[in-house]
Amino acid sequence: MIEFESVSKTYRDGTTAVEDLSLQIPSDKVTVIVGPSGCGKTTTLRMVNRMLEPSRGRVLWDGKPMKSQRKTTLRRQMGYVIQNGGLFPHRTVIDNVTTVPGLLGWDRNKSRKRALELLNAVGLDPKLYHRFPAQLSGGQQQRVGVARALAADPIVLLMDEPFSAVDPVVRADLHELLLGLQGELSKTIVMITHDIDEAIKLGDQVAILRVGGKLAQFGTPQQLLDEPADGFVEGFIGRDRGYRALSFESAASLHLDRVRVVRDTDGAAGDEPVLVVDGDARPIGWLDHRRPGQVLGLGATFDPEADTLRAALDSALTSPVGLAVAVSHESGGRYLGVVSASDILSQITQGRADIAEQISDRQQSGPDGSQAGGADEQGASGATAAGGLAALGFGDQEGLATDERADGSGPTAESTEPAVDPGVDSSADPDVDRGVDHDVDQGTSTTDHGGDAVSDDQPDGAVLPPEEQAEERRGLGETQSDQVEHVPDPTTEPAGGERHDPEHADRAAPAEQPAPDEEADPGEQGEPTLIRAPVEEPTAPEGRAREPEHGEGIR
Repeated sequence: MIEFESVSKTYRDGTTAVEDLSLQIPSDKVTVIVGPSGCGKTTTLRMVNRMLEPSRGRVLWDGKPMKSQRKTTLRRQMGYVIQNGGLFPHRTVIDNVTTVPGLLGWDRNKSRKRALELLNAVGLDPKLYHRFPAQLSGGQQQRVGVARALAADPIVLLMDEPFSAVDPVVRADLHELLLGLQGELSKTIVMITHDIDEAIKLGDQVAILRVGGKLAQFGTPQQLLDEPADGFVEGFIGRDRGYRALSFESAASLHLDRVRVVRDTDGAAGDEPVLVVDGDARPIGWLDHRRPGQVLGLGATFDPEADTLRAALDSALTSPVGLAVAVSHESGGRYLGVVSASDILSQITQGRADIAEQISDRQQSGPDGSQAGGADEQGASGATAAGGLAALGFGDQEGLATDERADGSGPTAESTEPAVDPGVDSSADPDVDRGVDHDVDQGTSTTDHGGDAVSDDQPDGAVLPPEEQAEERRGLGETQSDQVEHVPDPTTEPAGGERHDPEHADRAAPAEQPAPDEEADPGEQGEPTLIRAPVEEPTAPEGRAREPEHGEGIR
C-alpha cells in the first residue's frame, strides 16, 4: 500500500501544487487521480517514485518511507507510462520493450522472450515489432509504451494520462486492454487523468483533486456518483451522474418477457412487435408492421448475466419498438427475451430507493466509506498537528521547526524554512551527499548566548501551562527556585540578598518597561504582591561588574 501522510509540495516561487494530501492507495488495485488542470495530479504521481520530493509530510510504501530507498532501486520496481508512449525514437519496437530488462542485467534471450510475450498481450501485430515509433499510429505507440512499462514485471505501474492523445475508439480498446491485463497481473496501478468517465470506468478507487492540490473526495466510483462530497465534486462529475451510476447495477434481476419470433420476413406482423431471428436463434431485427417485408434495426442488445442496467436501458432506448433484446454471449448471442424501458425504469427506481436508505443509515452511524473534504477535513491546524506529533514522541526530534514562540508573540527568525518531516531522518536518505552539511536546512536552530544552546523545537503554536513554562526556563539555565516569587530566607541568605530576580526587579522599577517579547509571569495578574527585602537594586562587589544571572534575557 502507498500512503500519503499530510503531504504538501510548494515550489521555490511559492506555488503550492499539493496541499495537506492524505491518501491510501491499496495494493493490487487501480487508483485513479482525477481533477482539473493545475490541481497537482502529476506532481502527486511524481512524488511516488521520488522524481519530486514533498516539502512536508511523508510518502510511505508498505509502511516504509520512500526516502529510505535509493531512487534507482525504487524506480526499478515501478513502471512508468506517459502520453504518446514516450518511446525512444531511435529504437525499434522490440528494442524499446527490452530496454529496462537490459538495464537490470537480463540476458538477451530472456529479454526478447519477455518482450514478445508482452507485445502479444497488448495486441500488437507481429509485423510491427521491427518498426520504429514514427512508423506507428498513436494507439500502437501507446500499446508499446504499456508493454515497455511492464517488461521488468514491476510491482507498481504509474500512468500519467496515457490515453489522452488517442481517439475515442482507440481509447476504448486500450481501456479494455488495461482492464484485461490488470485481471491477469494484479498490479498496483496509479493513474492520472482529467477524464472523469475514464476514471469511473478504470478505477477501483478514485481521488478527485481541486485546484490548489487539495483532496475533494476519495472513494469508489459508485460512492462518488451516489454521494458527492460537495458542489465541486458534483459539478466535476457532471449532470448525468445518475445515468453513470447505472454502470454499477447488474441487469441480472430484470424480468424478461417473450415476444413473437419469426424467421420468415414475409409474414404479416400485425400490431404487436415481431422479432426476426436467424437459424441459430440470433436476433436480426424487428418487422415493420406498416411495411410488410421490411425489417427495422435491432438496436443494441445486452446480456443480463454480464451487463449492467445502463446497458439494458441503452438497449431499450435504441430499439425502434422500445424493447431491449436480451441475448446470451456464452451461447453465441442466442435470443433470451425482451424487457421494456418502463420495466427497466421501475427496477432503477427501486434500486435508487434502496441506495438512499443505505446512505441514510451510513450517515446516522458514521460512515467510513469515501474520504471527503478539503484541508479542513484532511488534517488539523498547525498547532494541533504539532501537538499531536509531540504527543507521539516527536517533540524532541531535530527538524521540528516552529512558526511561533511559545508565548504566541509571532514567528521566529529560525522558522522561515519549511519543517523537515520528523519521521524521516535526512541522514537516512541514501541519495544525500555525505560530504555536504545538510543540517543547515533542517529547521532546527541553536543560539549561543555564552551559556547552553537553546533548541527551537517547541511544537508549532503551542502555549505551555505555567508549570511547563517554568520547566522550559529551567532548561535555559535557571533553577526551579528562580521561577517563582522569591522571598529571602534570613537563615540562609544575607539581608542584602545577593540573589537577583531580574523579572521582579524590572517590575519594581516603574521607569523601565519590559521588552515587547518578554513573557509575563503567570502569577503577575490577580495575585497579591509579595513584599521583598530589600527593595533597592543590589550592586555587585567592588572591582567587578555584576554579571547577569544565567539565562537572563534569553528568549
